[in-house]
Amino acid sequence: MPGGLTTPSITVDIGGQRRVYHAFVTTAPPALDGPATMTLHTATFADVAGFAASPIPFHAEFGRQTARLVLIESTELAWHRARYRGEHCLLAPADPELLGLRALQQWLWQRLAARVPTRVHG
Repeated sequence: MPGGLTTPSITVDIGGQRRVYHAFVTTAPPALDGPATMTLHTATFADVAGFAASPIPFHAEFGRQTARLVLIESTELAWHRARYRGEHCLLAPADPELLGLRALQQWLWQRLAARVPTRVHG
């Protein structure tokens, strides 16, 4: 990670491809995400901010927002930083003590097991 940044991470191997994902807290809406980004949890800013590695100073602007715990693929991180910053959204590394490999595996399995509604065209 640039600048020695340490974030919780998980490596995913699918079909011979290996990707490394890092956990972050963000106030960015899903519409700003890259195609490989995965939301693990969505709640109020007050609820999600506790997952950040460093305390996030409270701003009235953040207090009114929804926040998310997301996994960002390492090759897309610089792009996400620029895009979120351009939209004045928070992007903070998650706490590696709270979200170690085991916790990330559980969150990811829960997310993958969630039912995805399908449309029936008739």
